[in-house]
Amino acid sequence: MTATALPTPAVAPAARARIDRDDLLMRIGICVLIAWLIVTMALPLWTLLSKSFQNQHGEFIGLANYIRYFSTPALFQSVWNSLYVAITSTVIVLPLAFVYAYALTRSCMPLKGLFQALALIPILAPSLLPAISLIYLFGNQGFLKDLLLGGSIYGAGGIIVSQVFYCFPVALMILVAALSTADARLYEAADALGASKTRVFFTVTLPGAKYGVISAGFVVFTLVITDFGIAKVIGGRFNVLATDIYKQVIGQQNFEMGAVVGMILLIPAVVAFAADRIIQRRQVALLSARAVPLLPKPDTRRDTALFVLCAVIGGLIFGILAMSAWASVIMRWPYNLSLTLKNYAFGDFDTNGWDAYWNSVLMAAWTAVIGTVIVFAGAWLLEKSRGFAVGRGVAQLLAMLPMAVPGLVLGLAYIFFFNAKWNPLGFLYATLAILVINSVTHFYTVSHLTATTALKQMDPEFEAVSASLKVSLWRTFARVSVPVCLPAILDITIYLFVNAMTTVSAVIFLYSTDTKLASVTIVNMDEAGFTAAAAAMAMTIVATSAAVKIGHVLLTHRLERTTQAWRRR
Repeated sequence: MTATALPTPAVAPAARARIDRDDLLMRIGICVLIAWLIVTMALPLWTLLSKSFQNQHGEFIGLANYIRYFSTPALFQSVWNSLYVAITSTVIVLPLAFVYAYALTRSCMPLKGLFQALALIPILAPSLLPAISLIYLFGNQGFLKDLLLGGSIYGAGGIIVSQVFYCFPVALMILVAALSTADARLYEAADALGASKTRVFFTVTLPGAKYGVISAGFVVFTLVITDFGIAKVIGGRFNVLATDIYKQVIGQQNFEMGAVVGMILLIPAVVAFAADRIIQRRQVALLSARAVPLLPKPDTRRDTALFVLCAVIGGLIFGILAMSAWASVIMRWPYNLSLTLKNYAFGDFDTNGWDAYWNSVLMAAWTAVIGTVIVFAGAWLLEKSRGFAVGRGVAQLLAMLPMAVPGLVLGLAYIFFFNAKWNPLGFLYATLAILVINSVTHFYTVSHLTATTALKQMDPEFEAVSASLKVSLWRTFARVSVPVCLPAILDITIYLFVNAMTTVSAVIFLYSTDTKLASVTIVNMDEAGFTAAAAAMAMTIVATSAAVKIGHVLLTHRLERTTQAWRRR
């Protein structure tokens, strides 16, 4: 008996017209997204590349600037210096973060929540904070300088220690995610075969987390080699690529050579990003539908050892933060250690005073609001549209590009692009708007991936049902997609706000007298010798970021309770 295909129901002309109209509007929306990413990312980078092949008069001179750079030993040495501190910092961060993540996910030690909170503190602070703390601890007048046995904290050592503090939480989050997924059956099989714990670790645990380890390594390497703030504060005469760009542009007004160094700095960042993406594509799912979640079992010796290790690492992280907090309320280090709030009278140390802080808050708030709308709407267009494969592919490629571009390079590119005489968008230069645009672009990729992940978890039947009920996609977006993805939207908002508050490198070239930011003020105060005031400004950023993060956690918790109550009904 031959099966007969059921007739396909006809689509009403009105519904077909609505679908066609929605599809057209979504294609237009994707084109607008592409235009935004081209203007805010692709064209500035192209302008930067063009500038590196020109002289100061704008004439094309080929590779002359690159030849001059590589033939100048003092400049070329910065390449090796950058690679050295990046590789060394990565080698130190990875094992520390791995053991810490292992303790949080695979042990039964107490106070896990406290240790996780301590480890995430550096995310709330600008990168300059650990460098300032180390100067107070081990600098020329530091009260622990004798521990260095005549050595100096200024230079490669100080940069590496500061970068370990700054990059530790980023690596930790990646490794916690990697170690949280494990199949208990593999460990049961290993126990049944009599395998030792060491062998189980190297044959089961480590291979299962290898992609997370590699990804964390590339991320840390990129963060270190592209960071500007730490090297500027504690690097001394140890030059790296990031500080070379600043010296060429700000110190010598040599924009062409600054463009050359920017393009050189872009190479390792792009290579690390490309390698990370290739490795992630090879990653396979570790948990099948039949997998049994791994629940750690108590082990007194292991849990005690991990507890002590986490206490030491968490204590050091808290100690670095506490050092800056204490330094910000000291009258005059190290001669007068009485407490005072005079260091928070920022007007005595910088002409902008507290205005710089409020500029940062305003810029971060606009970045969070505008960035969230652009990122989530863009991700929704790419995920929910059908057809238009070329446009979607181009938009996806452009959306991933910001992650490979260091903030310092992007800021330099914005100088050449938005300050060009031929650019009708030149009115944006040196305004708060360009700082917001730069921040949204700089942190676009991570936000886009967060939104895409949330949208992929939604059942596509929502759109199909809406079409059958003659409901437009835009109403479905507002009434279904946004409410369902609200936790992810809040995550994006907080991510953009905190990063905009703490960023230094991305905005160091773009501010004006009226739009100076708190993070930039820290750099200027430190240069002027007002280290205590710089520490005070850094602590205001930490306090603001922490308050916003706590508010986010409470709001998310309330949303989860509301959602659970609604589901029980």
